[in-house]
Amino acid sequence: MSKKLVTYFSASGVTKTAAERLAKAEGADLFEIKPAVPYTRADLDWTNKKSRSSVEMSAPTSRPQIAERLPNMGDYDTVFIGFPIWWYVAPAIINTFVESYDFSGKTIVPFATSGGSGMGKTVEVLKSLCPTANWEKGKMLNRVSDQELITWVNSL
Repeated sequence: MSKKLVTYFSASGVTKTAAERLAKAEGADLFEIKPAVPYTRADLDWTNKKSRSSVEMSAPTSRPQIAERLPNMGDYDTVFIGFPIWWYVAPAIINTFVESYDFSGKTIVPFATSGGSGMGKTVEVLKSLCPTANWEKGKMLNRVSDQELITWVNSL
């Protein structure tokens, strides 16, 4: 039996709720990707080009530090990675996370939440950072019923 992990970054709590529901449906362990320096409300102001999130997302090499590492990543065969969509892709901290571990041969399943956009080219961008993993197609988990969630995870 493969061991599963649901990891997530959540700025406002929406992705956290989706991750908790997914972990429960999958019987998976749960790990929150926390920034070393927490985001403030001002940091998340996407209308301000000088806000922290705007600056990070406009710099392709930006890699915000993560507060803590998961010491037993090697124990997992399948890793779900959840995040809100920022500027049509995953937040830069997800790039940091993906590049911080050896996912060779593991199955990675991205999922996201968004107020108005889809996943766009998010999965392609993440695949390029970690090409040795087996990437599944990502899924938006906005307003997904428990039954839809179960149907999706059973289709993987």
